[in-house]
Amino acid sequence: MRVVIQRVSKASVTINENIVSEINEGLLILLGIEEADDITDIEWLTKKIANLRIFNDENSVMNKSLIDVNGDAIVVSQFTLHASTKKGNRPSYIYAAKPEIAIPLYEKFIEAIELQLHKKVGTGQFGADMKVALINDGPVTIIIDSKNRD
Repeated sequence: MRVVIQRVSKASVTINENIVSEINEGLLILLGIEEADDITDIEWLTKKIANLRIFNDENSVMNKSLIDVNGDAIVVSQFTLHASTKKGNRPSYIYAAKPEIAIPLYEKFIEAIELQLHKKVGTGQFGADMKVALINDGPVTIIIDSKNRD
């Protein structure tokens, strides 16, 4: 499982010109799922994200987590995070999980992050053509791969 986490002051997801999710301070989480992912990846990753100290404290030091600041989150499925660009100029997505595997894991990820945060999170819609807007705060952008926990 691979995520791109962006600390935001605002973010939204629009589908067919309708805003389906919108937050202020928090995290936009782009989630890529591969065939080998399972519940252990979800548990490790959601705990890591919820407790990652990337929000400023009173001294403007990144020392607070999403939980500490009571921030919100939006989770958007993004299979292109598993693009392979080793050969040629057209990315291959052979490592991205097929929908029958990815959708249940995406739903479990949402449930798990909500448990970590003790609140609902915004989402996109799996497989939809989405317009994601954000104001990246900092900017702070972090990539985490559950298969590379070093």
